[in-house]
Amino acid sequence: MSPAASQRLPLSRDRVLECAVALADESGIAGLTIRTLAQSMGTKPMSLYYYVANKDEILDGIVDMVFSEIELPAPEGNWREQMQLRAHRMRSTLRRHPWAVGLLESRTAPGPATLKHHEATLATLRAAGFSVQLTAHAYALLDSYIYGFAVQEAALPFEGRDTAAEITNPIMERFATGEYPRMVEIAVEHVLKPGYDFGDEFGFGLDLILDGLSRLAGNAD
Repeated sequence: MSPAASQRLPLSRDRVLECAVALADESGIAGLTIRTLAQSMGTKPMSLYYYVANKDEILDGIVDMVFSEIELPAPEGNWREQMQLRAHRMRSTLRRHPWAVGLLESRTAPGPATLKHHEATLATLRAAGFSVQLTAHAYALLDSYIYGFAVQEAALPFEGRDTAAEITNPIMERFATGEYPRMVEIAVEHVLKPGYDFGDEFGFGLDLILDGLSRLAGNAD
């Protein structure tokens, strides 16, 4: 939103947070300050303090907005299907907001959307018969995988299907000495194959995790 457009709209806490998310999407979390936010909204920094006390409150708010974009798992549904849907929804959300990966679990004042998300996830696992201990293990494992994959995916120098070759082919020239035969093997027989997309690895790893959790929980589904 341009400053001119911002000036035509009344300020509100929701609009401040929406603009903060947009600014973080564009410039990263390091680029989000009270000053840059006010500038992007076409107002003065002091005007924002009527709606948010400080940057910490902004961070609490935008993290909650990110969680609000993720559809809640349904405790009455099949736990495995619900965890698959949750994982893919979270990955999609983090691709839209890569700055959020390091913030989602960092806030000491979580908002209602954050708390509802955690509650629904825990309730889904408990409803499936997971013990309290296994529920805690499963939640930690799933989030570690989702967040870790999101970090790695965001850092890759290529994105999407059939784009790895642009980066990989020049690197392959450095392998001509024969010192790295397994790297060549993976590149030629996997990464450089038509249709390769690193994002496809997400489902493979997620299935392994869910298979393991299913065995631990004694579920046959």
